[in-house]
Amino acid sequence: MKLNELIEDFEIFTTNEEKDVLSRLDSVRPLESFTEREQTIIENLIRKSLVSKVHNNGSTLVLANEL
Repeated sequence: MKLNELIEDFEIFTTNEEKDVLSRLDSVRPLESFTEREQTIIENLIRKSLVSKVHNNGSTLVLANEL
């Protein structure tokens, strides 16, 4: 039996705050443009592999991964 057959609907748990911040990450944005609280939430989303962080010319950019 394949893993895909066992796991038909795979979801990663996200809190309401994480869903709100994730919905606003529709394009590449600097991490510094978010509040300190939102930056902490984004770091949690990075750990969950829902957001990618890219370092570019001394700045940190974040982008939501495709779901």
